[in-house]
Amino acid sequence: MQVPTGILPAIRKMKDFDKALETGYPTIVILETRLSQIKSLVSYTKKSNKNILIHFDLIQGLKSDDYGMEYVLREIKPDGILSTRANVIRMAKKHGLLAIQRMFLLDSLALEQNLKLIENAQPDCIEVLPGLMPTMIQHINEQTNLPVIAGGLIKTIDQVREALEAGAVAISTSNTELW
Repeated sequence: MQVPTGILPAIRKMKDFDKALETGYPTIVILETRLSQIKSLVSYTKKSNKNILIHFDLIQGLKSDDYGMEYVLREIKPDGILSTRANVIRMAKKHGLLAIQRMFLLDSLALEQNLKLIENAQPDCIEVLPGLMPTMIQHINEQTNLPVIAGGLIKTIDQVREALEAGAVAISTSNTELW
């Protein structure tokens, strides 16, 4: 799967799942779910001819190790993985999944540590949170030469536009009004 562009409907609440499937966007993101639900969510998404990315760290009941990844690859079969963990990103890449490193920019120390993680894990793409910092989106893009997805706290179409103009390739949002 190629790095997605445009709006990425991000499902935090199951009540928004059907709405995301009805959008014209080709890729959706599952942020939070339980292990017992994820396989059917992926199946329904693929039946709707959409790509699906799952946030590996937020699947309740799944351990972030080789066995957890093996289960996801064999049973769940998503198109890509989001994670804050370098080991999960490396495992996803090793098995041919799109690997998106999620980074939270809290302060300069967090930025420094995240850049080291990215260098170590070599993701396909980076999701920067919060996505309301166009100068940081541009900085991360320049430092890593990787596509950047902006997410978190984006509430208006103007904020979407600013993030895209700063160099983000996509916007992940659970704000259904922006879908």
